[in-house]
Formats: sequence, structure tokens, C-alpha cells
Amino acid sequence: MGLWEDLAKLQGCKWVDLTHPLTNESPYWGGIPDGSVELCKTVFDYDEEMLSCRIHTYKFPGQFGTHVDFPNHFTPGAVGSEAYGVADAAHPLCVIDITAKVAENPDCAVTLGDVEAWEAKHGRIPEGAFVALRTDWSKRWPDNNALNNFDDEDGEHCPGWSMEVIRFLYEERGIAMNGHETLDTDASYLAVEADDLAIERYVLDNGHLQVELMANLDQVPEAGAIIFVAWPHIEGATGLPARVWAVCE
Repeated sequence: MGLWEDLAKLQGCKWVDLTHPLTNESPYWGGIPDGSVELCKTVFDYDEEMLSCRIHTYKFPGQFGTHVDFPNHFTPGAVGSEAYGVADAAHPLCVIDITAKVAENPDCAVTLGDVEAWEAKHGRIPEGAFVALRTDWSKRWPDNNALNNFDDEDGEHCPGWSMEVIRFLYEERGIAMNGHETLDTDASYLAVEADDLAIERYVLDNGHLQVELMANLDQVPEAGAIIFVAWPHIEGATGLPARVWAVCE
């Protein structure tokens, strides 16, 4: 019964939803065709025939709202959602906060210096951790233009990850997963320079998972919380909306 005691302790902690709510008006990547979202369409309603109940159908792209990406999102033949199970759902949560830098210049990326500062304060990032990049970009939800931060020529200006930090976290610290509040992994200016989402490609091509469009990272501590990432059990999926939450003291 020891786990029940652990659960009782967790239930006395703070629980933070890191997931955006979704409606038919919620934003999604501009390359997805119009009409790809249709939530809560009633296909069977109360008092029909002999059974009084309501049934909805749901139509949405895999990369919709707060979602998890699988390796086959970018690479044909790579593994999809079927390769990951419930043991991949819970991790120590580390939050690297670069909100001050973003407030001065949204065209910025996290640096190794930011990681070193985090570790100087909290200790070594543990193996198997989920590392989230806090930018407070989630406060722009659900304004699509604000999320993309378009300029007059429709160029995007969003903060994000850098390749040196992502490689360091996975190769030197052995983290399990990364996450961010923006639509894309790569800082916009780095994606323009590379003419590719090279950082996201690195994450997925190496068999890792990531969560995009996270919310409420300002409500959890930089260290010490546990994160849970759950998604529907749909085989072959390249990405799926996820329910993500943290438990902290």
C-alpha cells in the first residue's frame, strides 16, 4: 500500500495544467488546410431512437494545440506513437526560464550559458528529465498572429531552442524529452539561417519526443516538479494532442 501513501502525498501538492484548451477556433500551423478542425460534431443526440445519449465526433490534425511529436512526423519510416508507452509518461521537470531575454528581443534562442546558470542554481539536470523552455509565449494563445509574431513581410519572429543546447541536453545529460511554448522548436532566426527546422529534425531523427505549445510554465518551479504527458493510443500517429500537467510542492 506504499504507493497509496505516495498518491496521498501527491494529492496534497499543487497540480498545474500545462495544456491549452481547444475549440474550433483554436490556432494551428498555417500549412494545414482549412477545414481540418471540427470538434464536438453531434452524430447521435438525446432522445433519438430508444437510447437517450449524445455522441460527438472529433476531427483535428495531430499537431493541434498542446501536442506531442513522434519521430515519423519528419522522417518516413521512423517510429510513430506505437513505439512509446505509459512508461514514457512521467519525468522530472526542469524549466529553463529565458523570459527576460525574450522581453528584450523575441528573436533569441536559449544558450549553453542559460543551461549553466540553471545548473549552478539547481544542480545537474537529471538523466531522464523533461526540459521545458519557458518564454511566456503561451500568453499569446489563442491569437495566431501573435503566436507567429509576423513582421510586415510575413516573417516569423519567435524564440526557441538552439542546436547546441538541444544536443547538449540529449547527448551530455541524457534527457528524455523537451518542450516549449512556441509553435516550433527552432528559434525563428535559426530556422531562417538554416532554411530548415534543423533542431526539431535532430530531436525527432534521434528517436526523441517533444511537446509543443505548452502552457502555464510560469506556474511551476524551475526544478523539483514531476511532469506527466499523456496522449491517445492511436498507432502510427505522427503527432497527437496531449494532456500535460505538473505536480509540485
